[in-house]
Amino acid sequence: MHLVCVLKGGSFFLCELAKRITVPVSLDFMSVSSYGGDTKSSGVVKIVKDLDESVKDKDVVVVEDIVDSGRTLSYLLEMLRDRGPRSLRLCTLLDKPERRVVDVKVDYTGFQIPDEFVVGYGLDYDQRYRNLPYIGVVEFDGQEA
Repeated sequence: MHLVCVLKGGSFFLCELAKRITVPVSLDFMSVSSYGGDTKSSGVVKIVKDLDESVKDKDVVVVEDIVDSGRTLSYLLEMLRDRGPRSLRLCTLLDKPERRVVDVKVDYTGFQIPDEFVVGYGLDYDQRYRNLPYIGVVEFDGQEA
């Protein structure tokens, strides 16, 4: 099984997940962005770091911290599918189905959460709070996240 971690937030979940998989695994990382410093996806996906290895003929599981609008993951999964993996699955720690604007099939979900902006355990707000040992809701003073 070849795990592809979506950086940076997915790295915390990937480490815990990989320790519990009982078949041999290989790891690779990619970094994509559609947020910048905002709390909502811009819809424009930018590949910041591509994979180091080919996924051709591999059983690939994309590991993500959170799926919300689905825009980024839809783009990423389609790009990876075009690279010829034997199988392609999506595993996420958190899923916010209420925010979905693009249909994305999540194969493995840790937790479904309501439409709130969360940080911790890899999830950030403008690169802060990733290192919190828990997942917490960010409350903005009278402003929507």
